[in-house]
Amino acid sequence: MWIKSTIVHIVHDKGKKRNYSNLRSPCIEHIHSAMDEEYDVIVLGTGLKECILSGLLSVDGLKVLHMDRNDYYGGESTSLNLTQLWKHFKGGDKPPEQLGASRDYNVDMFMMANGSLVRILIHTDVTKYLNFKAVDGSFVYNKSKIYKVPATDVEALKSPLMGLFEKRRARKFFIYVQDYDENDPKSHEGLDLTKVTAKELISKYGLEDDTIDFIGHALALYSSDNYLDQPALDFVKRMKLYAESLARFQGGSPYIYPLYGLGELPQAFARLSAVYGGTYMLNKPECKIEYGDDGKVIGVTSEGETAKCKKVVCDPSYLPDKVKKVGKVARAVCIMSHPIPDTNDSHSAQVIVPQKQLGRKSDMYLFCCSYAHNVAPKGKFIAFVSTEAETDDPKVELEPGIKLLGPVDEIFYDNYDRYEPTNDHTADNCFISASYDPTTHFETTVNDVIQMYTKITGKTLDLSVDLSAASATEE
Repeated sequence: MWIKSTIVHIVHDKGKKRNYSNLRSPCIEHIHSAMDEEYDVIVLGTGLKECILSGLLSVDGLKVLHMDRNDYYGGESTSLNLTQLWKHFKGGDKPPEQLGASRDYNVDMFMMANGSLVRILIHTDVTKYLNFKAVDGSFVYNKSKIYKVPATDVEALKSPLMGLFEKRRARKFFIYVQDYDENDPKSHEGLDLTKVTAKELISKYGLEDDTIDFIGHALALYSSDNYLDQPALDFVKRMKLYAESLARFQGGSPYIYPLYGLGELPQAFARLSAVYGGTYMLNKPECKIEYGDDGKVIGVTSEGETAKCKKVVCDPSYLPDKVKKVGKVARAVCIMSHPIPDTNDSHSAQVIVPQKQLGRKSDMYLFCCSYAHNVAPKGKFIAFVSTEAETDDPKVELEPGIKLLGPVDEIFYDNYDRYEPTNDHTADNCFISASYDPTTHFETTVNDVIQMYTKITGKTLDLSVDLSAASATEE
């Protein structure tokens, strides 16, 4: 049990291997009330975004106090065992015995990592606290079937997604993307991608609508078709990132996933912050943000004590009067005894269902993981289906994705509102994260973190790291 309003500093001896198997029982330097101190930043909430920012700001040398009204780390990004999952969705009933031991489950409330997050993990050296495993497969739903996502010219030629002539056209396009170098005009073939739109670039190669659909949504990972009217440079960079990630992890996908689930990520960044002097206080009720006469934040009050600060970072739940509702996410969590059909028996896989394939305005995302990632008992798989809710009946909306899973042992439905900040952070020094969207690959989550970091510090986060430092655990 945590002591109420306890503060913990994690310390280590230089040169010794650090081993923090559980953040709740670290090496304790001292426990004391620090509410009377002044901080550069107070972070409220221990969701993934808040923990990444807490870690980054602590590494930068800022004095950080991190508080949460809950008595556990992770917020919406925590991992639940089976008993907790059952209680969360079905009340007090006990889960059936045939599902296996509760402790063998680590069910994430959202999902997976690629690209920018890997760079942040290396940049902060958080990789020392985590073990990752490559996700087995990356797939796309197209013309009523599930297909592996082709990411290179060689894969394009082999892919059953396209007919013979379309394969040749796609191969030429993939070669252009692979050879494109922003700093080498010869590779541009006379095209200025800061001016030419993605639609104009694609039209040069005569690609069909279904091909454009899987490239834009399953390779470049756009959640809508708005990118087609934007400059093509970001589109090409996203495709290159996918292909480079695929090559780096040498698996069937560009994605990696932490052993024991995503709930490990917030805790790892919390450890990082603590190592750099960050202070943590869990179970702090009614965190009230205080303002000076000029409207800028001056501190946070809890249980009659006020900690002073210059800036506050928080999730939308701590400042409901400074955010607006922008949507709703519908989600299903399924326990199964088999992998997703048509994914080559992958123990872990992502399937993206582009909006047009279902006649929707937003994409649907399927993700499956299993006992291979230590998130379920042997023989069990956990699948997630998520999308932006477009009606008041999420069960009906999610049905096309759930059908792709085959038989399920148990299913849990969930939905939550999405919020974005409306405040002027320059006027009040409050930096509020946006709610998590339905995507399962984390790029939008990390982009929000990077933008917030710049707003808070006035600096651009340098993510030019040696990507060879990223590796995934071999079986």
